[in-house]
Amino acid sequence: MILVADSGSSKTDWMAYSPEQTLSFNTQGINPYFANAQDVFRILSKNKEMSAIADQVKEVYFFGAGCLNPDKHEIVSNGLSTFFKNAFISVDHDLIGSAYATCGDKKGLACILGTGSNIAYYDGTTVFSGNHGLGYILGDEGSGTYFGKKMLISYLHKTMPADLRDIFAATFEVSKDIVVENVYQKPFPNSYLATFSRFMIHNKQHPFIQKTLKEGFQEFIDTNVKDYKNYKNLECNFVGSISYYYQDELRAVFAENNLKIGKTLQKPIEGIFDYILKREGILEKAD
Repeated sequence: MILVADSGSSKTDWMAYSPEQTLSFNTQGINPYFANAQDVFRILSKNKEMSAIADQVKEVYFFGAGCLNPDKHEIVSNGLSTFFKNAFISVDHDLIGSAYATCGDKKGLACILGTGSNIAYYDGTTVFSGNHGLGYILGDEGSGTYFGKKMLISYLHKTMPADLRDIFAATFEVSKDIVVENVYQKPFPNSYLATFSRFMIHNKQHPFIQKTLKEGFQEFIDTNVKDYKNYKNLECNFVGSISYYYQDELRAVFAENNLKIGKTLQKPIEGIFDYILKREGILEKAD
């Protein structure tokens, strides 16, 4: 059995292939900047379906946020090896998976706009990482964490329009003390902040939300896309919930900058899964 995973900070999507069946699972996100090897094992153990097939898995291809750094890569690899005792383990960062799912064998910019944000150039074979992906404190422009912080700050500072403040207050239990505790004292502060970005979905047409989205996507372009010398000639492909749910606004901002957008996928797991099976020569056998 072959297992493929795409992991962000909030959630991990899994797909498993055997000649008899194809399975799908979901677990908590696995990001080695917020979890150790024991946490990885614990997260997997919570899923009964995953535990039931663990001994049957012979190969694991894991693509995850935070897995570029060799030390962080090892954390995930060790956790997976402990759980999947009979499997060969391959761990790569999520931008590689995003490139496989959106670009295939074509060159372009692979972009992530989910809980966090990132970007890399893909030449059709290899992903070339830049100086991006600095995380929710120093970066993550245009991400769920970015927009979640914008919503929180505008609410707490009372710069959010009154009609939106009333809806926000009825939706979330928010105070300065609650926010400070969750951001500075509890685990997974990035995921906590990103939950507030969901407020924008149901209020997307409000001028304040539209302005916030436009500014956030413009900042992603200015900070990330324009860092590539030939960016005007490259197609930008996106994965992640932010790029998917706000793709009309995203495409509008890119059009204003005379930039091209290719695919916008909410979840890249199916594309990664197909790419891996084809690369390993298995999909043809399955067909």
